[in-house]
Amino acid sequence: MHPQTQFCQNKDCPARGQTGKGNIIVHSKKEQRYRCKVCGGTFTNSNGTMFFGMKKDTELVIIVITLLSYGCPMPAIVAAFGLDVRTVRAWLKKAGRHCQGVHEHFLEQQTLNLEHVQADEIKVKTQSGWLWMAMAMMVSTRLWLGGAVSAKRNLALIAELVAQIRSIALCRKLLLSVDGLKSYVKAFQKAFRSPWHTGKLGRPKMIAWQEIVIVQVVKKKTAGQFSIQRRIVQGCQEVVDHLLQSSQGGGVINTAFIERLNATFRQRLSVLTRRTRNLARKSDTLHAGMFLVGCVYNFCTFHKSLRLPLFIGERSRKWVHRTPAIAVGWTDHRWTVKELLVFKVPIARWSPPVRRGRPSKATLFLIQEWCS
Repeated sequence: MHPQTQFCQNKDCPARGQTGKGNIIVHSKKEQRYRCKVCGGTFTNSNGTMFFGMKKDTELVIIVITLLSYGCPMPAIVAAFGLDVRTVRAWLKKAGRHCQGVHEHFLEQQTLNLEHVQADEIKVKTQSGWLWMAMAMMVSTRLWLGGAVSAKRNLALIAELVAQIRSIALCRKLLLSVDGLKSYVKAFQKAFRSPWHTGKLGRPKMIAWQEIVIVQVVKKKTAGQFSIQRRIVQGCQEVVDHLLQSSQGGGVINTAFIERLNATFRQRLSVLTRRTRNLARKSDTLHAGMFLVGCVYNFCTFHKSLRLPLFIGERSRKWVHRTPAIAVGWTDHRWTVKELLVFKVPIARWSPPVRRGRPSKATLFLIQEWCS
């Protein structure tokens, strides 16, 4: 047990979310419990992970989640391990919520020079109709940036996806490659703006980011002939060529990278497989599976195109394999599925309550001790 790596998760504790402060001690080695000396509360080692409150063996849960994240159908897991289908579905949802927290935590840590982003949608068949799943990726590092699920392929779905891209993007040259859906253009133009404060009363004017390039790849099939139309909706050809060269080594306007990622999701998420009978029942199940597969793809999967040569001599070399999370600087090694599921997302630090009048001496002491 390592108390120095743990943090208090009590929302009312002034020391919450902070490690290495000496306030966490071992409460019980047998029960794997810690105690916070500030608030006096105790918590288990699994608190904050996917395994909190689990009664089944941890190794069995890891095996089941690993199989789900690599495309094993749920009925096969139920038959192989003798589990109830409701139990497996509950584990999938819990793992998806945990992976969503991990993904959002790393997105909040730093903004990135994305250079080139591709976005696309997948039409998903369910037992009660159809759902749309929109996703985006960073081309240079193959990083999955996030996704959104909706019953309709409309502006609300695209706006939710674009908001995730906007939250991590630096104000730099950016190439946005999408299909022919008009909602992308409107959502991108509305999201990539910043307020211009002039000191006057009222709502500040929104200024569009410079050198944001939007391109579309429209595919049509008429009379047995397949055609591809590439068009620049916003920006100029020179910026497009420069960003294509820096992000993918040249080439033409395309959405090939996000289409390959869509194929990976179809392979690893059984409800996305074409002509399958393992259909999704609810949108939250699909949402959980999307974040589970996306995080396993980012943190636990080596990508061949991201490997770097390590020259040992003049004629010999080895390859250094990398995951998208390593390429973007989030981690320094490939995570196992267990590491992903036991990662504790830090909670926000304590802030003093807003009250009228002068703060008390006790409040000033807590501010000096834990907010500095």
